[in-house]
Amino acid sequence: MKNFSDGIAQFRRDVFPAKEKLFAHLATHHRPETLFIGCSDARVTPELITQSEPGELFVIRTAGNLVPAYVPGADGVAASIEYAVAVLGVTDIIVCGHSACGAMTALAEGQDLSAAPMIADWLRHADAARARVRAATAPAASAETRVTTLVRANVAAQLQNLGTHPSVARALADQRLSLHGWFFDIASGAVETLDTPDDAVASAVSAA
Repeated sequence: MKNFSDGIAQFRRDVFPAKEKLFAHLATHHRPETLFIGCSDARVTPELITQSEPGELFVIRTAGNLVPAYVPGADGVAASIEYAVAVLGVTDIIVCGHSACGAMTALAEGQDLSAAPMIADWLRHADAARARVRAATAPAASAETRVTTLVRANVAAQLQNLGTHPSVARALADQRLSLHGWFFDIASGAVETLDTPDDAVASAVSAA
């Protein structure tokens, strides 16, 4: 915790004064243009990757950057999506997968998750991507290739799940919203764009 205390002190001393007017504006205004849906992985920091200022991104982070398909009932991810689209009026949604994703590695390697039943249940939202990759990937593919292929295919699957949310479907129909898929490579810092679900699937298959 000392690191955090030191960081807060540095923020107040060195960072905040230079952005005081921005924070004063943000105190009464919240109008981000982009919803960024990324993985909970601590190595993937949306604001750092995109070099965004405070207030520019509305961020949802889940294990495996998973977006459950819409079902009626209370759900934190669905509520956040609805708030971003229907209330804040974001014009773009990015779903960002990344290299060496622990969630996708567990699925690609068929790891035993019996001791983590909540994780196992959550990862079922990647079943569609897993099925695509199993059909498209050569049996001799390396472990790294299988994981990377699954990550890309999972981005495609989550973009499709997004379209089942009523607020997203309405905004897409009205041409007020665009969906984007990204793949972030941690080691190189490179970001690969997969602008449509079809593009993401094609990239996943070609990488297999």
